Amino acid sequence: MDRDATVRVADFHEVDLGFTEAEILIEAARCIQCKTPKCVNGCPVGIDIPAFIHACGVGEFREAARIIKKDNLLLAVCGRVCPQETQCQGECVLGIKDKPISIGHLERFVADRERKEGGIETPMRLPATGKRVAVVGSGPAGLSAAVELARLGHEVTVFESLHEAGGVLRYGIPAFRLPKDIVQAEIEQVRKLGVEIKTNHVVGRSVPVAELLGHDAVFLGTGAGLPYFMDLPGENLCGIYSANEFLTRVNLMGADKFPENDTPVKFGKKVVVIGGGNVAVDAARVACRMGAEVVLMYRRGEADMPARLDEVHHAKEEGIEFMCCTNPIKFIDGGNKAVAGVEAVRMELGSPGDDGRCSFAPIAGSNFILEADVVVEAIGQGPNPLLLQMLPDLVRNKNGSVMANGLGQTSVPKVYAGGDVATGAATVILAMGTAKIAARAIDKMLRGMSQI
Repeated sequence: MDRDATVRVADFHEVDLGFTEAEILIEAARCIQCKTPKCVNGCPVGIDIPAFIHACGVGEFREAARIIKKDNLLLAVCGRVCPQETQCQGECVLGIKDKPISIGHLERFVADRERKEGGIETPMRLPATGKRVAVVGSGPAGLSAAVELARLGHEVTVFESLHEAGGVLRYGIPAFRLPKDIVQAEIEQVRKLGVEIKTNHVVGRSVPVAELLGHDAVFLGTGAGLPYFMDLPGENLCGIYSANEFLTRVNLMGADKFPENDTPVKFGKKVVVIGGGNVAVDAARVACRMGAEVVLMYRRGEADMPARLDEVHHAKEEGIEFMCCTNPIKFIDGGNKAVAGVEAVRMELGSPGDDGRCSFAPIAGSNFILEADVVVEAIGQGPNPLLLQMLPDLVRNKNGSVMANGLGQTSVPKVYAGGDVATGAATVILAMGTAKIAARAIDKMLRGMSQI
């Protein structure tokens, strides 16, 4: 059930209220318990989905939570932000003729139920190995690697440059999609496993690289926090933000409450957000909650948008205009070195490519100007090069990401990488999946076991 759009657009409270217990029991009863469950193959962290659904169906919600935690400790997060429709639910055989099982809602319910009842159970740790592992970054990849390594008996320290742990879970995803008290509760579970999380620690500055490499192993999970820009005329005008900066100012630093909080952000009356992914939709919905009329501009058609369908639906309900097949070519100076508009051009779609998405080309003479006093660019991001440059032997790909093999091994001995820093910008759960693989490879390396 969703909160009414006319009410929720004025606050940052969660939009989706989840399922009731009665609805959960009915939904779980629909599962046919396949002998070869494709849903598990669609889960990047390999949760035993049929087993946890069965537990839900008989009302054993704590047992369902235990089953999920064998493979994923961040179940309340994943139940909310995973793109289940293209992963586990996308593989559900019931989806062929009917609706697939709402796996995400089931996962969210058992996590929320356990948290509300109290007495959250933490998985058991194996005996201590005496090995020390440094994890750089406390986003989905860093936290997942830390959890897996701690459960395997290693001493884990997470180094986070910002003043709060959580990475993109904290600063990137708005509270109306992922409440911050839930993020904090999941992080506390990581700490209860014995993981030490050091915030305000910048590797290479407050933590020398030599100290980092003094650990028995290192996992890099620094994500993709470097925003891309379009390099268009007028891009340096005041009022033009990257989505990273805009969302960080609001989500992590409370800029929507300025001057109550110290961090300011410009409140636009007419905001244009450029992009078609989840980050773009998040930025548009945040701007809307700050009182703006919002247009989301995307160069392809709506069917090609990578954003989740639910988020697009919610954005439309909240009054955001989707201007597809349109691309900006210039930002207009209002005369005071501040943006006053966007010059854009209409795009003509061509045939779908190998990825199923249509090609596009500008339509000659279709230029027009759209008024805007704030523009947010959400066209992607890549790894921050600062830390990576401090490891000169670390081989990187052309896009700046860390080159790592299927086990997360990099060109530097004992240094592994996972998540967006290695794969490029992707989803939370994919970052967690690569981190889990790397953590298990680290464990084998520390125990002197073969990686084959």
